[in-house]
Amino acid sequence: MKLCIAEKPSVARDIAKVLGANAPKQGYMEGNGYCVTWTFGHLCTLKEPHDYGPQYKSWNLFLLPIIPSNFGIKLIPNKGVENQFKIIERLVGECDEVINCGDAGQEGELIQRWVLQKAKCNKPIQRLWISSLTEEAIKEGFANLKPAEDYKNLYLAGNARAIGDWLLGINATRLFTKKFGGNKAVLSIGRVQTPTLAMLVQRQKEIDSFTIEEYWELKTKYRDVIFNAAIDRLKTLERAEKGLEYLKQNPFEIVSFEIKEGKEKNPRLFDLTGLQVEANKRFGYSAENTLNYIQSLYEKKHVTYPRVDTTYLSESLYPKIEGILRKMSFYQELAAPLLAAPIPKSKAVFDDTKVTDHHAIIPTEIPPSQNLSREEKLIYDLIAKRFISVFYPECKISNTLVEAKVGTIPFKTSGKQILEPGWRAVYAKELKEESNDKEKEKEEEQAIPEFTVGETGPHDPLIHQGKTSPPKPYTEATLLRAMETAGKQVEDEELRELLKNNGIGRPSTRANIIETLFKRKYIEKKRKNLIATQTGIQLIDTIEDELLKSPELTGEWELKLRKIEKGEYEANQFKEELIQMVTELTKKVVDGKAKVFTLHEEKEVKEKKKREPAVKKELQSWEEIKCPKCKEHQLMKGKTAVGCSDFKNCGFKVSFEIFGKKLSDKQLMDLVLKGKTSKLKGFSAHPESLTEGVLSFNDQFGVIIP
Repeated sequence: MKLCIAEKPSVARDIAKVLGANAPKQGYMEGNGYCVTWTFGHLCTLKEPHDYGPQYKSWNLFLLPIIPSNFGIKLIPNKGVENQFKIIERLVGECDEVINCGDAGQEGELIQRWVLQKAKCNKPIQRLWISSLTEEAIKEGFANLKPAEDYKNLYLAGNARAIGDWLLGINATRLFTKKFGGNKAVLSIGRVQTPTLAMLVQRQKEIDSFTIEEYWELKTKYRDVIFNAAIDRLKTLERAEKGLEYLKQNPFEIVSFEIKEGKEKNPRLFDLTGLQVEANKRFGYSAENTLNYIQSLYEKKHVTYPRVDTTYLSESLYPKIEGILRKMSFYQELAAPLLAAPIPKSKAVFDDTKVTDHHAIIPTEIPPSQNLSREEKLIYDLIAKRFISVFYPECKISNTLVEAKVGTIPFKTSGKQILEPGWRAVYAKELKEESNDKEKEKEEEQAIPEFTVGETGPHDPLIHQGKTSPPKPYTEATLLRAMETAGKQVEDEELRELLKNNGIGRPSTRANIIETLFKRKYIEKKRKNLIATQTGIQLIDTIEDELLKSPELTGEWELKLRKIEKGEYEANQFKEELIQMVTELTKKVVDGKAKVFTLHEEKEVKEKKKREPAVKKELQSWEEIKCPKCKEHQLMKGKTAVGCSDFKNCGFKVSFEIFGKKLSDKQLMDLVLKGKTSKLKGFSAHPESLTEGVLSFNDQFGVIIP
């Protein structure tokens, strides 16, 4: 018997269906020589300090640093986890071979390896590595199973990351809490959390200390085109007025006129961070909610694996692109020009050297139905249009640059014109995003006529008064980009791609880091802006050690973790470096002078804003629920009903259709778990001709409308 272990029940069901393991059992599916079981994400975790000795239960400054000689793992203390692990442990003992069907990424590898380690697995292990959950992808994955050994470095990197986070998080949090918390507050420190907070605090201080200054600029209008003086901004109105008088007394002359044709490159395919950035800019979605929406689309088989950090596709995917485009029925108008000729195979899209664990996020050949939530539809639309746009031609533009002078004062203006829209045609129907600088945008869009060098004529000079602007607060979009590049401001896509290896956090964990900062009340949100609270600012001010709060240094750790993945760096060396750092940090803080940390009560800012819809929680799997009648056996889902897995003896069954109305999974779940549904309408076959009412069970577990 071959044992397949997936990361969650819904994925296990998809795999079991493909393998023909259709007989539901308690905690697994069986059939065709396979058993398919599942975890619920993490079943195991690293042991806590008190597991290594009772003395560590209380937080004592002089017992730090806590450095176990060997890091152990334990089951997460939860009845459901313990029951599922017992099933996995038994199946591991009975099987001939294990197939690791965990999430195909570093975290997924770690989850599965810890469970197999805890279950003392000594059976041969194969690895299923797939980028989508479609039937075709699962079949292809099982036809190309890899030895578990191929992914050993991925596990070592995940394990090193977990140990690194434990060493720093446990020790630094206890250290700073005992030294500076004054028994009033837990001061939470984290390997990625703290440098992220430090970036927000730094920006907050720059904004708070910024002095707004007025300035004046000279402009002039010639042939309905606005020209700007190419000199430094003037600091006084008096100087500006003198300049204006000078302009009125001198003629306007064109010095040079140049039109350059250029191209705007296609946007890149989405990685997770890029998608979260775009969804935050366009719809105001938080990074965490975007991750939930895309995860749901992945599990519904509409998109490929989402937790990725590359914007490229594998070259082997090229033959499948046409088929995916043909299946995207809702986008046929946009896809038609591409399907009329061979799909271009550009190195900007297909490049094996740029693909990491997975390729960029793209649609699968299974188009979505109408039952997606509004948020899922919007996220899918972003992915679909981006996918189509990368195969369109580049956008051709012309840039016009005009230089002029009035007396001795140089002037210039520029304009941009789209000659051939290319990929921009995909977005033609969408509203143009509002620009933060409307005046600049207006000038950039101005139509520039043909000018002749040496021509002169009357002009209308004017003074423009402006104010200097403070740095902009971070939004989730700009913070995610800053985390990706370890705080460096990078607009160029190719340069950003190179800096990803030194980013802080991973695409899959950044959303969680931001949420943790909210929960700790170190940051708050005002409209779209992220603001460091007084507590967050004071915490960063308390930490004098740059190692803890430097994005660049944290980025170096990330680079080492990636090198461990590639087999270019020893996991033990990474651990030893962190142990040394934690030991030195502890000595420095313990011997240093204590500061008083004052807790600030943050005033809640009430403001009218659109509430982002809550993410729908995934319904429990029927196989996780006990029969409400016998209370001993699990339930199982058939083709027409849900019933007890011991139906012969127990007899409990609920049909999907009751009194002529088809019930949704949620309505059935309410009936089974709560004993009744909400008020329902649309019954067409009730014996007493009732058309609406609340369904519940009678004493014999028959369904009635009381």
